[in-house]
Amino acid sequence: MPMKCPFCGHTKDKVVDSRESREGQAIRRRRECLSEECGRRFTTYERVEDVPIMVIKKDGRRERFDRKKLLDGLLKACEKRTVPLQQLEAICDEVEGMAHDIADREIPNEVIGEHVIERLRELDDVAYVRFASVYKQFKDINEFMSELKGLLDESAQ
Repeated sequence: MPMKCPFCGHTKDKVVDSRESREGQAIRRRRECLSEECGRRFTTYERVEDVPIMVIKKDGRRERFDRKKLLDGLLKACEKRTVPLQQLEAICDEVEGMAHDIADREIPNEVIGEHVIERLRELDDVAYVRFASVYKQFKDINEFMSELKGLLDESAQ
């Protein structure tokens, strides 16, 4: 769709100058109307449309992805553990990357949870158990013990 001159409505113009503005968040274009009667200059801005990442919760609700919320959960799971913050931020980066790769930018909570659990299992057993106990919502001590037994069996191999 052609750009209309804001002064005369003519649909033909030429770009006189282009430059980045707002730290690369937009491109500012100076344009000149090609109408013989007008010839005035005007400015347009071009920016990427920001489509939010949505998380599909277990009950079907959709909630905006909150990186801080994910990082806070990881920090809580890793409290008093030797897991570097840089590795936790890398997990958050991976989750965001996964969401950006999905066409409709909606990612199920289960996908996030399973990815985080697998990454924590690689990093720290205690952090893994802490996160899993909240994420998997064990109904009783037997479910929790079963998870621990599986973890111990893996460690023994």
